[in-house]
Amino acid sequence: MKNVLFLCSANKWRSPTAEQIFTGWPGAEVDSAGLNAGAVVELSTEQLEWASIIFVMEKTHRAKLSRKFKRHLKGKRIICLDIPDHYEFMDETLIAILKAKVTPHLR
Repeated sequence: MKNVLFLCSANKWRSPTAEQIFTGWPGAEVDSAGLNAGAVVELSTEQLEWASIIFVMEKTHRAKLSRKFKRHLKGKRIICLDIPDHYEFMDETLIAILKAKVTPHLR
């Protein structure tokens, strides 16, 4: 079982969309959070400890994750999806991009 964590800035659009579309994916448990203070769900150290694979939406998220949580990332697989903040929750284009970029890592 892979514990998959999706991260974006505010946990409003991209990461919750990813969580929703990959919930129920065979062999995966999913969660999402935001890296900014005031995010709908702010990232916790418990989520990082739980995760076996972490997807960030932008390179800036990877940098912020490393700065704020470096000691909790040892041995974690972190993948940057390069998805800009141009999409709303459950946007059809966002769903297609997420499926294309995430699915190969969940096989």
